[in-house]
Amino acid sequence: MLIRRKFLLWGGLAASAASAAVAPWPRKPVRILVGFPGGSSPDLTARALAEPLSRALGQPVIVDNRPGASGNIAADLVAKASDDHTLGLMINGNLTIARQLNPRTPYDPLKDLAPVSLIGTAPLVLAVPASYSGSAQDFVATGLRAGNTWSYGSPGLGTVAHLGMEMLNAQTGLAPVHVPYPGNPQVINALLGGQIQLALLPPGLAMAQVRAGRLKAIGVTSAGRSVLVPELPSMAELGIQRYELEIWNAVAAPSGLPKSVVSKLAVLISETVRTADMRQRLFNQGWQVVGSSPEGLANRMRADAALLGGVIARLGIRNE
Repeated sequence: MLIRRKFLLWGGLAASAASAAVAPWPRKPVRILVGFPGGSSPDLTARALAEPLSRALGQPVIVDNRPGASGNIAADLVAKASDDHTLGLMINGNLTIARQLNPRTPYDPLKDLAPVSLIGTAPLVLAVPASYSGSAQDFVATGLRAGNTWSYGSPGLGTVAHLGMEMLNAQTGLAPVHVPYPGNPQVINALLGGQIQLALLPPGLAMAQVRAGRLKAIGVTSAGRSVLVPELPSMAELGIQRYELEIWNAVAAPSGLPKSVVSKLAVLISETVRTADMRQRLFNQGWQVVGSSPEGLANRMRADAALLGGVIARLGIRNE
């Protein structure tokens, strides 16, 4: 009798475990945390994704803005979430170099976050004031003659625009002085006002100014021409070889989210962003759609952490 009771108990526990393993997901609304304010690029992407993802999941998908610390406050909340229904829409820095820039960052991007899907990528546009009279091909020679009398702006210490310009400087011998600003709108105002001479800007922001005749675009930081701005030459076309840099955004989850859920989300998100409607919406926001697997995003995270981390280490950059 005792053996039979133990058998029944073990059988019941096994059945419960099996039932839990195949429990449907999601069981309640899903939150997407965004570390930037409403109207920012990550916020717009998250809101574009929320409605079709909600239809696919059969549950509400709520965008929750938690701005601060260049997106790292929200990323830390995602890393520590334990409800299995919290995701994050994040940018490069949150998923790669956050702890390299600041060792006191309370989460480790490569350990505490589970990659879900790379949403979209974009090159940066190397922009100068409209008053610059040289051609794109003359740019490096002009910049070399200028030495440190030129300045460049970025939306902050350790941002991709800052590290990308330092990569460009190391490769070309340019020596402009770095001037950090609170954000890209202030960088653009400084370019328009002549306080700085160059900057790397997202195409969605740069090209509105270029097409209005207020700024001049030198080229893009992608390996070849970008479908986002096909009229602009790549750095390779300007004679700057082996220089490639992109900004990107992605969905990540807490590392403890079950792999079956991560896989399900990755499939649904990649299918969603690759639809014609979403491709166009994200293109209008300045993104070329990817919609990767978790492994694809993990590979990109490691590659960018190594690339940008090398610049951080070489220059001793800290943002504490």
